[in-house]
Amino acid sequence: MKKKFSPLIILLVVLVLLIGKGVGTYNRLVKADENVNHQWAQVENVLKRRADLIPNLVNTVKGYANHEKDVLTEVTQARAAVQNAQGPKEQAEANAELNKALGNINVVVEAYPELKADKNFQNLQAELAGTENRIAVERKRYNDVVSSFNQDVRRFPTSIYAGILGFHQKPYFEISSEDAKTPEVSF
Repeated sequence: MKKKFSPLIILLVVLVLLIGKGVGTYNRLVKADENVNHQWAQVENVLKRRADLIPNLVNTVKGYANHEKDVLTEVTQARAAVQNAQGPKEQAEANAELNKALGNINVVVEAYPELKADKNFQNLQAELAGTENRIAVERKRYNDVVSSFNQDVRRFPTSIYAGILGFHQKPYFEISSEDAKTPEVSF
C-alpha cells in the first residue's frame, strides 16, 4: 500500500523551504550591509585624518601669508563642511569643496617660495598627499562593497526578500563633475 502525501504536508515542506531561503538571504544581506557600513567608516576615518592635518597646514601657511586670510578662511570652512557632512553624497560634495580650497592654498604657496622651502610645510604636504591616496583607496573599496551589495539587493529572487526585509540600494561615493575635469596646467 502506497502512502500519498497530503496537500498539507506538501504545503508545509514548501513553506519551510521558503522560510529557510528567507533566513539565509536575510543573513547574507545583513553581512553585506555591515560590510558597506564598515567600509564607509574607513572612508570617514581617512577623511578625518585629512581634516586633522588641515589646521596644521593652515597655521603653517598663516605664518608666511598673513594677508591671505580669504584663502585660509575658505579652507577652514570647507574642512568644517567635510566634518559635518552626512553620508556619501554630502561627503562627496564637501570633499569637492575642500579639494578646491586646498588648490587655492597651493596658489598661495607658489607666491611664497620661502614657504615651499619650510620643512614643516613640506612634511604636512607629504602627509596630505599620503592621506589623499588613502582616501582614494578607501573610496574605491567602499564603492566595491556598495556595488556588491547593490547587485545582491537587485538580483532575483533576493530582490523580493530584500524589499520585504527593508534592504535598499546604497549610494556610491561619487565625485562631482567639476572634480572629474582634467586640471589645466600652464607654464
